[in-house]
Amino acid sequence: MSKIFIVEDEGAIADLEKDYLELSGFEVEVENDGNMGLQKALEEDFDLLILDLMLPGVDGFEICRRVRDEKDVPIIMVSAKKDDIDKIRGLGLGADDYMTKPFSPSELVARVKAHLARYERLIGSHVEENKLIEIRGLKIDTTARRVWVNGKEKAFTTKEFDLLTFLASHPNHVYTKDELFSEIWDMESIGDIATVTVHIKKIREKIEYDTSKPQYIETIWGVGYRFKV
Repeated sequence: MSKIFIVEDEGAIADLEKDYLELSGFEVEVENDGNMGLQKALEEDFDLLILDLMLPGVDGFEICRRVRDEKDVPIIMVSAKKDDIDKIRGLGLGADDYMTKPFSPSELVARVKAHLARYERLIGSHVEENKLIEIRGLKIDTTARRVWVNGKEKAFTTKEFDLLTFLASHPNHVYTKDELFSEIWDMESIGDIATVTVHIKKIREKIEYDTSKPQYIETIWGVGYRFKV
């Protein structure tokens, strides 16, 4: 049984999320304080985190950043804030998804299931041993899930690595944002394709010498992205 951790200071919302997730077969723990939420998230093992943005003590951004530094676990951020800057910041810190309140509990459950299914397939997949992709100073070890740029190792979140590896594995093929979102996030009908743009930006910051003139991931205006070889 997958274990979900909710950090949410609004009791009614936390209880509703907990009820729906438990009815769907998940084990759920709830914490209302940011400081305690951060401590539990770091010290205990959970299969997925649901973080509210505005919390007493430590906010959801800081919890996401600290957890992502130490753990590779799906993170869904939720907030009443609708500003794109908050979404971009949350995804940039390593969150896998961002939901704006109010949302239906059934949508939350659907997203939780989708992220867990994707993560479980990733962990349980049998990847060919020591399979490497090497292109002009960029080396991707798909077995160890490690990336080097000109001999220097770079840290990637789960979705950043998946997106980079997918594009590098299909060089010179142009993919739309919708196609990449469907392939990497495995959710055709839910989510926001702006997520793809944010992750492409973060990947470029790590692998490109000059992000204004990318040598690896090329933008095809009006269409999508292509990995150049």
